Amino acid sequence: MKYRTLGRTGIKVSPYCLGAMMFGAIGNPDHDDSVRIIHKALDAGINFVDTADAYSRGESEEIVGKALKGRRDNVVLATKAHLPMGDDPNQRGNSRRWLVRAVEDSLRRLGTDHVDLFQVHRPDPDTDIEETLSALSDLVRAGKVRAIGTSTFPASDIVEAQWVAERRGLVRFRTEQPPYSILNRGIEREVLPVTERYGMGTMVWSPLAGGLLTGRYRKDRPADTHRAGFGFQHMRDEQRLDAVEQLLLTAAKAGLPLTHMAMAFAIAHPGVTSAIIGPRTMEHLDDVLAGAETTLSDDLLDEIDAIVPPGTDVGALDMGHSSPALQHPPLRRRPTDQRTAV
Repeated sequence: MKYRTLGRTGIKVSPYCLGAMMFGAIGNPDHDDSVRIIHKALDAGINFVDTADAYSRGESEEIVGKALKGRRDNVVLATKAHLPMGDDPNQRGNSRRWLVRAVEDSLRRLGTDHVDLFQVHRPDPDTDIEETLSALSDLVRAGKVRAIGTSTFPASDIVEAQWVAERRGLVRFRTEQPPYSILNRGIEREVLPVTERYGMGTMVWSPLAGGLLTGRYRKDRPADTHRAGFGFQHMRDEQRLDAVEQLLLTAAKAGLPLTHMAMAFAIAHPGVTSAIIGPRTMEHLDDVLAGAETTLSDDLLDEIDAIVPPGTDVGALDMGHSSPALQHPPLRRRPTDQRTAV
């Protein structure tokens, strides 16, 4: 594989990153099979592995740790924290109290003394970004973390974090991990231009749109029970399914499987460093690896643009971040005693 530099960190990574979310109880519960999948990805030239503490409540990290025994030095290892890891309200979020403990827990499960990239999994409106950056800076200086990053942050939060790091002399976020696929191109408007401006590496998740861009989910076929069990409403989104039908025709005309076209699209953007693949089975991995050398012509990219225009999302990706201001009515409505009755 032709390796790329992860932002301005100097770290070289493969254009495909092996995502470990599907290793463990919520995906493939067979540890030995999951280890074989990881080993095959490494043997194919993938040197970038991304997991998180919340994936099967730590089980994913344990599986990755098993797989990397004897191979750790040749792998760029990334993990994340933020999502709940217990009922205690302090076992989550981006506070110093939690992140310091989360790193220690992840290192233990991964069987290593450091991670190459430690990311905050989502924004935390309850925690000052300076508090988060200060804690992460201390972890970098302690040698437990080599670089820090974010996941699914809006452009405004990315910029604010860069300014705070510069003003306070703190370690700055070096990467961002947003959702990106042919069906979800919203980050092309602001997030990707911002990450490019600040020299950040970008590792995009769900380049196959949660499986829709494999061609296995069609308007005339119900979504399989495994995926539906995760509450992926976009599997039944008529607008997204209509776009998939058009993309299948475009891929067939180009002589490509839709999976290969979708993956090649994700890594074609100059602002994207790596696209995260999340195989649950060896068959899934083999399918993606078979198209690793696929490149798309300008004419084919133009055809894709005609189906899903640049900077637009078709439907909504279930797991994407939504601003608290959109989720909680009190944040967008004045108190009733301050309103003028109509």
